[in-house]
Amino acid sequence: MTEPTPDLAIEVSGLRMSYGARQVLRGVDFEVRVGEVFCLLGPNGAGKTTTVEILEGFRQRTGGSVRVLGMDPADQQASLRARIGIVLQECGFPRQARVGELVDIWRAYYPNPRPLDELLALVELTADKNSQVRRLSGGQRRRLDFALALAGDPDLVFLDEPTTGFDPESRRRCWAAIENLRVLGKTIVLTTHYLDEAERLADRVAILQDGRVQTAGSVRQVARQACVPTTISFTAPPALRHGDVAPPGCLDVEVSGELAVCKAANAAVALRELLAWAAQNELGDLDDLAVATPTLEDAYLRLVTGGTR
Repeated sequence: MTEPTPDLAIEVSGLRMSYGARQVLRGVDFEVRVGEVFCLLGPNGAGKTTTVEILEGFRQRTGGSVRVLGMDPADQQASLRARIGIVLQECGFPRQARVGELVDIWRAYYPNPRPLDELLALVELTADKNSQVRRLSGGQRRRLDFALALAGDPDLVFLDEPTTGFDPESRRRCWAAIENLRVLGKTIVLTTHYLDEAERLADRVAILQDGRVQTAGSVRQVARQACVPTTISFTAPPALRHGDVAPPGCLDVEVSGELAVCKAANAAVALRELLAWAAQNELGDLDDLAVATPTLEDAYLRLVTGGTR
């Protein structure tokens, strides 16, 4: 195996995993940079959970190379476990335990734990320090999960579906906790089915499908790789709605009622064409002109389902 790269928290090359004759991972390659939020996306059965469990050291791979903080997680090194935190999709706690007591117990497992009060402030549980776990809401319990994962002041945090089943307010509080971690310089690996969550939080994403990374990069890079067009919309002038003026022939403009929509691979060129067309036909300004760049959901659906919602 080659020497680890200092600015990479995770290096995965040719990762394979089989359960008997069934191949789950077929040569997965990706990198996670130090200090970034990296999101693994993909449909059910794509191999996300298996990949993360291998990175965490909970599952032995069939083949390929993996480096996590410069170490092979398959070696089960205590020095690696002390530097990672894990938030599982579901966790269980003693119902009678108090929040501060529970976090203090977790802190005792690590050589250099983060101070208790800092942990509680980071996950917005300071006011609940003396509350029993059984009295916490679902969102508060999830933030307690975060506090326990951060007890050892880890360099790398794995978050598995951290906001599943949350109401909007609880989701936003979880997002705030994750963004606090980013400010602290922590590296975060996130799995989620919520594409708006990934778009909001992730510096880069990787889309897994059929046991391989189909594409990886920033949201904008993934959208470009998926060839998702930019949407330009405006209020259709009466002359266009009534057929007195034809839309610019070089652009695909659709008119529905008062709304005109144009899909364009190059937004800058399309805008110049539209504005020149409006001036030539004395249509004045195009009211409510708006440019909507492709979303992560647009790119994901194009890559994974062929655009079918």
